[in-house]
Amino acid sequence: MTEPLLEAVDVAKDLGSGAAKVAALKGVTLSLKGGELTLLMGPSGSGKTTLLSILGCMLRPTEGTVRICGHPTAGAGPEDLALLRREHVGFVFQSFHLFPTLSATDNVRLALDVRGQPSRAARVMSREALAKVGLAHKTKAYPRELSGGEQQRVAIARAIVGNPSIILADEPTAALDGENGRAIMKILAEIAGEQGHAVLIVTHDPRLLPFADRVVHIEDGRITGEEPGGAKLPRLQ
Repeated sequence: MTEPLLEAVDVAKDLGSGAAKVAALKGVTLSLKGGELTLLMGPSGSGKTTLLSILGCMLRPTEGTVRICGHPTAGAGPEDLALLRREHVGFVFQSFHLFPTLSATDNVRLALDVRGQPSRAARVMSREALAKVGLAHKTKAYPRELSGGEQQRVAIARAIVGNPSIILADEPTAALDGENGRAIMKILAEIAGEQGHAVLIVTHDPRLLPFADRVVHIEDGRITGEEPGGAKLPRLQ
C-alpha cells in the first residue's frame, strides 16, 4: 500500500481568542497519495483555506498531527517548517501572485532562488517548467503581456519547478473563464497523473469535477464525505 505524501490526523484549528474564538477546523483527517488529484469542496467559511494553510505549513494546528512525506510538523520550528515547504510543497493561488517587473522565467526562478539553486541552472529549469505548461514561447514575457490563463500557467510552473511532491491550489480557476479554467485543470491533472504528485485543489466550482480522482467535502470545519471524482469521464471540451 502506497504511503500518503501528505496526511492530517484529527486536526483542529481555533481562530481568534476569548469571546471571538471560532473553531475553524474540528477533527479533520485527510490523506493524499501521489498520482491523485483531489478536490476539497465546501461553502464559504467551511474551513477549506484554513485546512490548506495548515497542510502547507503556513498555519499550525491547535490540535492534531500533520505529516509531509513522512515528516511530522509537530514541534518543528519556523525554519524547519520553511524547509518542509521549500522541499515538498508547491502552491498555486487564485490571484497568481506574480511580480509585475519580472519576466515569466524570472517569476518561476524565484522558487529556486529560495532553495539556493545556482543561477544558470535555475534559469534552465525555469524555462523547462514553462515549457511543461505550454509557455515555451513566453519565457521573456512580463505579466502585463500575458492573459489571465497564461499568468496562471506561470504560477503553476513556479509551483512545480522544484519538483515538489505536493501541489496545493487555492481556487486556481476562479479568476479565469471556462476555457482557460479547463486548460489549467488539464495541466494540474497531468501533473498528478503523469508525474506522480499529490494535487489538492480547494474549490466550490462543480465544473472541476470531471478532472478529479477524489472529491472531499467539508462543511463547518468537518469532513462530511468523500466520493470518487470524474477522472474516468471524458474531459470537458
